[in-house]
Amino acid sequence: MTPLADLPVWAALLTGFFLLLGSVLTLLGSIGLLRFRSFYERIHAPTLGTTWGTGGVLIASIIFHSVLQSKPVLHEILIALFVTVTTPVSLMLLARAALYRDRSEGNDGVPPFETVAEPRDEQRRSSNT
Repeated sequence: MTPLADLPVWAALLTGFFLLLGSVLTLLGSIGLLRFRSFYERIHAPTLGTTWGTGGVLIASIIFHSVLQSKPVLHEILIALFVTVTTPVSLMLLARAALYRDRSEGNDGVPPFETVAEPRDEQRRSSNT
């Protein structure tokens, strides 16, 4: 007898739903990676797909193992926390590196560096008096 035979129907359906949802979201992120043209568009879809897709798979894992072990299994929450924190950070670092490279090469369609304007002479004089 396998442990799957001990899984109640409601838990199997709920686990299957979240597993399917996570898989579909991850697939959509992968399709977005293929369909979009520029680098900046391409990094957005997989980031969201990975984060939400992993969340769905982890919820399915929490339900499955909690029901089979008759106690809450929460180590998946730690995995979800790490994925939720690291994925946007890696997206930001990749985007900033690409933006810096594109600005350095002078590519078209990239916003220029923003510089802080120094106060004008009139503003300096009024602040000194």
